[in-house]
Amino acid sequence: MEQDIATVRDHYNANAQQEWNRLAEHPFEFILTTYMMEHFTRPGDLILDIGGGPGRYAIHFAKQGCEVTLVDLSEENVRLAREKADENAVKIETHAENCLTLDHLKLGLFDHVFLMGPMYHLLDPVDQKRAVTIALSHLKPGGKLYVSFILTFAGILFTLKNGGNIIPVSSEPATSFLIDAVINGDDFRGPAFTRACFTHPRNILPFMAQFPLRTLHLFGQEGILAPNEPELLQREPEEIACWIEIAKKYLEIPELLAYSEHAMYIGEKI
Repeated sequence: MEQDIATVRDHYNANAQQEWNRLAEHPFEFILTTYMMEHFTRPGDLILDIGGGPGRYAIHFAKQGCEVTLVDLSEENVRLAREKADENAVKIETHAENCLTLDHLKLGLFDHVFLMGPMYHLLDPVDQKRAVTIALSHLKPGGKLYVSFILTFAGILFTLKNGGNIIPVSSEPATSFLIDAVINGDDFRGPAFTRACFTHPRNILPFMAQFPLRTLHLFGQEGILAPNEPELLQREPEEIACWIEIAKKYLEIPELLAYSEHAMYIGEKI
């Protein structure tokens, strides 16, 4: 586990600016995710953003008047989050820390806890369970927990959208396992863009059912837009806006989850 953590930390320390740019280059994930989250957030709410990267979501909700604390494994992500917060004239509290070792920070309780990165990179199911348990320990009763997963089909979508990749990697064991995982309902845990866990959509609700939570939503964070994103972004703004509104209507249809690269579970602490 320690080697996996070091690998992930090194990846984000080397690519913090790229991670900041990612949600600008792939805007549908951010637009649709914040649309769903804003059903529950209000100005003045306390938010803990665990695995918050360089701060896209933290800064967004700080602009809306929330008090945000961001924690991330990568020191460079945290540094960039502070820099971007200053550029956007908002204040966020930041800590460089592993999501599994938060207790010594004595952060207190929050109205909302975001867990939008750790499930991508914790390869051991025991560690994933522990991460959710720790997140819940920082959530007020009745507070909302937001947990994101990379979906197994995301790797397939990536190769479909980026030509020239599938032939050289299709015979690799990791790729073969991922292709079959979509059929078998398995999760993939291993090498990807860094050490990563890709979760099968049908496994999310059973995993979250072990925690004291009332399920509110499970939705695809790109909606139906991920497969056509590169081409769709070249269209006129009016058409893009129309497709976003259509995608909002389809977010929670289970049969369409595989159109997204990421899925988010929202639950209320019991």
